[in-house]
Amino acid sequence: MKKILFTGAVLMALGVLLGAFGAHALKAQLSPEMLGVYKTAVEYQFYHSLGLLLVGLIGYHLQSKWLKWSGILLFVGVVLFCGSLYALSLTGIKTLGVITPFGGLSFVAGWICLAIAIEKPSDH
Repeated sequence: MKKILFTGAVLMALGVLLGAFGAHALKAQLSPEMLGVYKTAVEYQFYHSLGLLLVGLIGYHLQSKWLKWSGILLFVGVVLFCGSLYALSLTGIKTLGVITPFGGLSFVAGWICLAIAIEKPSDH
């Protein structure tokens, strides 16, 4: 669980940095549409980084393989969903958008794994 907490904290710090970068350095560089895409990436990074922190904290109270999977899937979601949106907004390469739904599915799967972990806490 310590690794999940560490990852969540690092992703939160990166979210702050990327958000500030977008607000200050990219505001004049990106179209309003692409700036909106970038902001969506930052927003979802924050939500799911907080989710990682939550999963890590719950892991100190419940033992379940599903918690580990929840953390992994939320992290993969940040990489795929947010990463593809950052890349799309910065490069304008629209085909990068095909990666985004896989990140979204990873987010959903991560939250479902968390629900299973809470429902079946003794499942190692």
